[in-house]
Amino acid sequence: MININGKITSEKDVNIGYQNRAFKYGDGIFDTLKYSNKKILFIEEHYFRLMSSMRMLRMHIPMDFTLKYYEDEIVKTIPSNSKNEEIRIRVSVYRKDGGLYNPKNNAVNFIMEATINNALPMKFYEIELYKDFPIYSGLLSTIKTNNRMVNVLASLFASENKYQNCILINENKNIVEATNANIFLIKGNVISTPSLEEGCINGIIRKKIIELLQKETTFEVVETALSPFDLLKAEEIFLTNSIVEIQSVHKYRKRELATKKTEQVREIFLKMVNLNLDL
Repeated sequence: MININGKITSEKDVNIGYQNRAFKYGDGIFDTLKYSNKKILFIEEHYFRLMSSMRMLRMHIPMDFTLKYYEDEIVKTIPSNSKNEEIRIRVSVYRKDGGLYNPKNNAVNFIMEATINNALPMKFYEIELYKDFPIYSGLLSTIKTNNRMVNVLASLFASENKYQNCILINENKNIVEATNANIFLIKGNVISTPSLEEGCINGIIRKKIIELLQKETTFEVVETALSPFDLLKAEEIFLTNSIVEIQSVHKYRKRELATKKTEQVREIFLKMVNLNLDL
């Protein structure tokens, strides 16, 4: 189902004009959420990240675009006969038509899409470094803008070379993230992840994992600059996003990677998710 500015419509009736600023200039942002067990996971965190991104891009936030309105519109988008299933929701927010680089106004439209989620953690997952084009570090790279060309090219590279994913680097040749996920490296009891200053997406699951690990005595979590050499030194690697949540990496270059500690992290995370679902 498709929700355009609060109106439910079918895919065949969606009509987006050629003046659409998300199409012409990438003047938009998006978010991906998961609906599971009749609940939108981490809805508050997703909402406030979206609001922060809109403010950063100087988009006008309508007064009625509250957390409740956001949640109600997402639920409305999910077909009633699908609400017992796991659903992937994509929300796109973009500035209204008009202007060239300088928009005529900062008012926004939104589109919500709801599809059945069939994505699960994969039993074998191999990654490779993508070096053709960098992600530029800085605050703008931490939000999910519509400009995903590096991610598209890296995904093509992964597909053509039969990898499950690629790791992106920034202009300093430090690792940033995977094409569709944040990245964590484990060595001993230290779990490291690129800091936001490196240009990685400010991921919701990334944030939750960091918060959980900071409360645990089993692991120490560090946000820092990481080089490709750190990938070779890691004992375990895992990726996180809102749909699959935690994906173990099984192979990087010629190295087979362990997954035992990643499974410990997964157990800690799932306990927190199940606790929230019960509330």
